[in-house]
Amino acid sequence: MRYFITFSYDGGRYHGWQIQPNGVSVQEKLEWALSTLLREEISVTGAGRTDAGVHARMMVAHFDASELDCEQLAYKLNRLLPQDIAVQKVETVDDEMHARFSAKWRTYHYYIHTCKDPFLRAYSCEIHYPLDFAAMNEAGRRLTDYDDFGAFCKSGADVKTTLCQVTRAAWIQTSPTTWYFEITANRFLRNMVRAVVGTMIDVGRGRLTIEEFCKVIEGKRRTEAGESMPGNALFLEKIEY
Repeated sequence: MRYFITFSYDGGRYHGWQIQPNGVSVQEKLEWALSTLLREEISVTGAGRTDAGVHARMMVAHFDASELDCEQLAYKLNRLLPQDIAVQKVETVDDEMHARFSAKWRTYHYYIHTCKDPFLRAYSCEIHYPLDFAAMNEAGRRLTDYDDFGAFCKSGADVKTTLCQVTRAAWIQTSPTTWYFEITANRFLRNMVRAVVGTMIDVGRGRLTIEEFCKVIEGKRRTEAGESMPGNALFLEKIEY
């Protein structure tokens, strides 16, 4: 039978979602907990990959096993997993469902704050220069006009295509000093959101015009886009099937 696990995690002490040869990953912890409880080797497939330090309010993974008590398994997983990984539910799904390939939309949030705050430093990026959020939102609207985002893909990434369908990209203010960027797409390239945010910050600082921002996208060269922003402020927010 096939099962979906919906869970969340604080990625601060992990080298991303995917198992790595030289660092602890979220996938490694989840597979260890499942294998321990089910007394057989269990491998899981995630809905996507998050980089080192990136968080997830919602991640989904699937695995195959014999018939299980889903509620009891979720309870036992939460007892066994570290405090920075929390399982919301385990559920049975059709055998053809796939955590990655069956996902239709993914949404990320990137958080920034413009005033020093000791309680935000772990989950938001502190920025001290003025930003033109109207211009940044115009840049976000322009993102939805394109489907090739090679300019925001990490150099050397092993991807077959750089095509993505972005349906929403907007900056949302939550207080006088806090904002987050919300972006929804059918798929994301490695490092894409952090590179998009870095390039939009250049727009907000007046370093790039909207026209130049569009030319960066059209040029499809990572070297022309902005810097990759820190991972600690990025959250995988939602996955839709």
